[in-house]
Amino acid sequence: MVPGASLNEHHLIPRTYGGRDTVTMHRICHAKIHAVLTEQQLRDHYHEIEALRGHPDIAAFIRWVRRKPPEFVDGHATDRRRRKR
Repeated sequence: MVPGASLNEHHLIPRTYGGRDTVTMHRICHAKIHAVLTEQQLRDHYHEIEALRGHPDIAAFIRWVRRKPPEFVDGHATDRRRRKR
């Protein structure tokens, strides 16, 4: 991983459920996790890295993104402010 804008901190247990522990991951991986899983699913079943990696959709995404350079940022993601225009 390359330090900078391509990284985020992911709460293993969502903050809404009192989670404090975080792991550093690529921003697009973090976005994928939250697009696929609810906060309740994260709290109950996917609060460990190995469990996240074992989820079929996340595993497929990891296989795809693994071939990208470390600083890769998905160009298709849109900023919410830009979508309103």
